[in-house]
Amino acid sequence: MSSSTVITNIAALVTNDPSLGDHSPLGLVRDAAVVIEGDRVVWTGESSKAPATDNRVDADGRTVLPGFVDSHSHLLFAGDRTEEFNARMSGRPYSAGGIRTTVAATRAASDAELEAGLTRYLAEALRQGTTTFETKSGYGLTTADESRALRVAARHTDEVTFLGAHIVAPELADDPAAYVDLVTGEMLDACAPHARWIDVFCETGAFDGDQARAILTAGKAQGLHPRIHANQLSHGPGVQLAVELDAASADHCTHLTDADVDALASSRTVATLLPGAEFSTRAQWPDARRLIDAGATVALSTDCNPGSSFTSSVPFCIALAVRDMGMTPDEAVWSATAGGAAALRRDDVGRLAPGAYADLTLLDAPSHVHLAYRPGVPLVAGVWRRGVRRV
Repeated sequence: MSSSTVITNIAALVTNDPSLGDHSPLGLVRDAAVVIEGDRVVWTGESSKAPATDNRVDADGRTVLPGFVDSHSHLLFAGDRTEEFNARMSGRPYSAGGIRTTVAATRAASDAELEAGLTRYLAEALRQGTTTFETKSGYGLTTADESRALRVAARHTDEVTFLGAHIVAPELADDPAAYVDLVTGEMLDACAPHARWIDVFCETGAFDGDQARAILTAGKAQGLHPRIHANQLSHGPGVQLAVELDAASADHCTHLTDADVDALASSRTVATLLPGAEFSTRAQWPDARRLIDAGATVALSTDCNPGSSFTSSVPFCIALAVRDMGMTPDEAVWSATAGGAAALRRDDVGRLAPGAYADLTLLDAPSHVHLAYRPGVPLVAGVWRRGVRRV
């Protein structure tokens, strides 16, 4: 039988269970405790009411919240795009074409090099409180390179996404229809066994609405559920397509019409906002306030990738969302935990209530608000993943 552990003397416990504590969306419990048994949470509440356990951890008046759920990242890559970033910060705008640089480096890398990079960025994210992450292929763009990226990713997460439709492969740049045929045929056949999700970059310079629909529909036929890069650089059909196909998430959502906002608000599709991309490209910020006020579900994620958002820090993205996207600290924390879980259609992560995985982040702060109040400060003092302290 597994041993039990109580983390007690918690100044503020974010449960994301509105039936607990202050009955807000955060389910905030003051002077709290949480009990872990095996890899699950079995009890949360006030410290004075905590049951007896085998082990005890004193939070010393600090904050505990669910581990962050990063539902959008691109961690299977090789190479470096420092020069591109430097040039862009000197005035050159970002375009989808920059992806080709990483494609060349990734194709040239060994499996071991790709996995070493992945594990490095995962460890980096874990130190900053991320306990669940999604990651994508998309930098191989051949059947062999896409499938090997997914095989590597699947050794480290269940949330693996096939993104063969990131851009048209360079060798087929003059025949995008042939590339769509490859992605929906041979490449999909090879990749589907290693992935849970299928994604497409629906954008000028990448794939149009008809191409995106064909790719996502083919993925659904092979048991992969859709997500989509939508409306990032300009307005397009991505959000409407996401809702039409019941995609779990429409990601970026920077350029939206009222009809797009209404569609998201009336659907299960989560609007995943990625402020690291806007920060790193000096682009227009997504309007989180508009989406939340309309009733849409919003997630916050890093979009960690070597070109447009090379950060693995969810706390940084929370601070950006509060500062520049109209979110309150409570909303940003919820979106980076429960919102990310919703974007992955999960209810066993992103919350701290009985039955959920024991994925917890301990902040060296008396409140979760410090994530936005003290930007750039390494506040994460401890991380438990599946009931085991990892940091």
